[in-house]
Amino acid sequence: MSIVSLNYAKTHFVLSAPDINHLPVDGGVEIAFAGRSNAGKSSALNTLTNQKSLARTSKTPGRTQLINLFEVEPNCRLVDLPGYGYAQVPEQVKRKWQQSLGEYLQKRESLKGLVVLMDIRHPLKDLDQQMIDWAVQSNLPVMLLLTKSDKLASGAQKQQLNMVKEAILPFQGDITVATFSSLKRTGLEQLKQKLDEWFSQQG
Repeated sequence: MSIVSLNYAKTHFVLSAPDINHLPVDGGVEIAFAGRSNAGKSSALNTLTNQKSLARTSKTPGRTQLINLFEVEPNCRLVDLPGYGYAQVPEQVKRKWQQSLGEYLQKRESLKGLVVLMDIRHPLKDLDQQMIDWAVQSNLPVMLLLTKSDKLASGAQKQQLNMVKEAILPFQGDITVATFSSLKRTGLEQLKQKLDEWFSQQG
């Protein structure tokens, strides 16, 4: 398999959907970004695409209540999933969007990889572990991005990275772990390489 090298700066917004029934035809390759509402998901997508406001960052975590679809090039899409965990919204709304998140993850055939973002200072919360477990059960490769790594000194970063690597061994899945900082752009090349690898799995 030859690895394609995509130009993520060309990424553009396609649509926001409340559930998978409103998404375009299930074809090509989609890579989903998931994470707790305050994990820095929007910032990571903006850093990846070198665009300031592709994914809307908000001072109020949990604003992404829809499945947001972005196209890098034909048949190659990035998917920003609803943030999970912390969000000050009514319980009914929370349940609705957890359901659309679950449906997308279970039923979308074009989903070929999952990027789970976690604040490096608070990794592997229950919902993060559920996401990883679900992906492994579905034979989906996972990349764990430990975000906001600039908040820790390099020694503490290494410590957290090693702790997470050890903690995920029992999952026995195809899981990569990397530290990431939108501010310093560290981990960006690793993320691009992994996405290129997954996007090359077409056909």
